[in-house]
Amino acid sequence: MATGERSALDRWSQVVPIVAAVALVLTWGSHPGPLVVTIVAVILAGAVLAAVQHAEIVAHKVGEPFGSLVLAVAVTVIEVALIVTLMVSGGPETATLARDTVFAAAMITTNGIVGISLLLGAIRYGLISFHAEGTGAALATVTALATLCLVLPNFTSTTPGPQFSPSQLTFAAVASLALYGMFVLTQTVRHRDFFLPVTREGDVVPEDVHADPPSTRAAMVSLGLLLVALVSVVGLAKVESPTIEAGVEAAGFPASFVGVVIALLVLLPESLAAVRAARRNRIQISLNLALGSAMASIGLTIPTIAVASIWLDGPLVLGLGSVQMILLALTVVVSVLTVVPGRATRLQGGVHLVLLAAFVFLSIKP
Repeated sequence: MATGERSALDRWSQVVPIVAAVALVLTWGSHPGPLVVTIVAVILAGAVLAAVQHAEIVAHKVGEPFGSLVLAVAVTVIEVALIVTLMVSGGPETATLARDTVFAAAMITTNGIVGISLLLGAIRYGLISFHAEGTGAALATVTALATLCLVLPNFTSTTPGPQFSPSQLTFAAVASLALYGMFVLTQTVRHRDFFLPVTREGDVVPEDVHADPPSTRAAMVSLGLLLVALVSVVGLAKVESPTIEAGVEAAGFPASFVGVVIALLVLLPESLAAVRAARRNRIQISLNLALGSAMASIGLTIPTIAVASIWLDGPLVLGLGSVQMILLALTVVVSVLTVVPGRATRLQGGVHLVLLAAFVFLSIKP
């Protein structure tokens, strides 16, 4: 890329998060008209693209897998804040909000991001490779978290309904943090090489040598702008939510489908980053983003909600419905078969995308 083009891109990515933050301040708590809603939607899209740009700058500075971890945790922390905010203001009607949002995020990441990354990578490079050890460890952690937090509440007997008792919720929260902490330690310290991109022959891809890493100052600026962009994405998605709700109602979809749409918006930065990595044959980075986001979404949300439930009114429904549990089980089985060989073709990507389509369709027509 020419120097002038890169400078223009840098200026654009620095200005858009600030514009998005200003738009958020001006529209928060209001009921904007059609023209303002359209402008906000355009700014929202720009903030997503800017977030991806700054995430890649930070990732280039800290290296992998730390770069993937930064984006996954940043998006999830803000997503959790949005969930808690909506639950505090929504009352008893939001009893299933945490469950629906976490499950939607898990399905979008494990099937949507994984599927599109594998498909694009295989179309461009044929047979694609990744570390089965690292990806398998991530998948095992996601499976354990999802089962402990979203399936077990349906089968406990202390509290009626798909809910945990206070002591059970405390255990689930502590177990979630423990699992997430152990995985992060494994990913970044003990077995970091399991999460680095590999060639078809299984060799670790060397770090890019054609571009110098950004300075510490530039990386810190990008980190700050990344957080501003992510806050703006989540906040503007909430501003847009009444319009989304009206559109969902007009289309005759269930009200719970709004959560799916919001999850799709919130996960756009990670999705775009994963696609860009796949197009550069960095499939491992795409998988790190996808499974790391699913893991963070469950492992950070449940402990936060457990603490928030101290002052939240109404029940906290975490147990999945029967259709959701079937989709989760099918996703786990297919993911295991995808991960074990350490290599994949476009078929595996297509299978995951079909599972995502099934999730979206059954969210519309349960």
